Amino acid sequence: MKFIDEAKIQVFAGDGGDGIASFRREKFIPKGGPDGGDGGHGGSIYAIADHNINTLVDYRFTPIFRAKKGENGRGSDCYGKGADDIILRMPVGTAITDLATGEIIADLKYHGQKVLLAKGGTGGLGNIHFKSSTNRAPRQFTYGEPGQAFELKLELKVLADVGLLGMPNAGKSTLIRAVSAARPKVADYPFTTLYPNLGVVRVDQERSFVMADIPGLVEGAAEGVGLGHRFLKHLTRTRLLLHVIDIVPFDERINPLHEAQALIEELKKYDEELYMKPRWLVLNKIDMLPDSEREARCNQFILDFGWEDKWFGISALTGEGCDALKYAIMNYLERASMEAIE
Repeated sequence: MKFIDEAKIQVFAGDGGDGIASFRREKFIPKGGPDGGDGGHGGSIYAIADHNINTLVDYRFTPIFRAKKGENGRGSDCYGKGADDIILRMPVGTAITDLATGEIIADLKYHGQKVLLAKGGTGGLGNIHFKSSTNRAPRQFTYGEPGQAFELKLELKVLADVGLLGMPNAGKSTLIRAVSAARPKVADYPFTTLYPNLGVVRVDQERSFVMADIPGLVEGAAEGVGLGHRFLKHLTRTRLLLHVIDIVPFDERINPLHEAQALIEELKKYDEELYMKPRWLVLNKIDMLPDSEREARCNQFILDFGWEDKWFGISALTGEGCDALKYAIMNYLERASMEAIE
């Protein structure tokens, strides 16, 4: 299924049914009084988060949703039947925005979360409600209220604890394959990842976290080069970023230091808040270096890059260093959670 992370839809809740002015007419009871019932309520439209769905593709091809109108009231004190509600199932992580006002209506963050998108109209009142001591034969009734209508933007932002950030062919997909059960496409050419992949990294039976791999960024992404930066929004919910760097690029003309600096600039242009997130460096493909050169090569890169925070040297292909990385990530996330609770 094609990955679709944005869609626009229109939702129209049902109008309420009209009340009715009616009078009881039976044999031997010529003036039985008012018996007009109320109209039924119109159908409302709800969104519900479902972790079994991971794309908005259904809403790209079916953009209009209309709930039915409530039935009109009838005589003999019969109320009109209310219309059924419409339930729209969406992926966890979907943000719903009113296009007219720019207001975020809902942010679906957990499975089963249910929010009202458009409220159905209330049914009108029949004339039985207007009877009084001074108005024994009321002819008043009210019409049903119109249902709400909105044009909405749906935007999916995947929910993950850790996000992988890097240039094409840095080894992000290989890394997520090495530490989780996710199986993204891996090949020896750029942009093999065309949409985000999620993997659950299990440290032991009781401890795990979710890692997200997004398509590689290139210099000029902010201006639309490559796949642009449309997928960077999927990293906005993460708690930790791993900046994956190919320490031994396949092409000698590629400078890892220049690529790392360029990616940082693109990140800063896109979102200052994302740029300020905790970020660790992961120097990948150390298996392609002789044992005697690995430590010196990595230390020289860190020195040239001016990096003072945490960094790891790994080989996503052979698994070297991956266990140490995932245990460090798990400990960091648990520590961050405890600090947030305190």
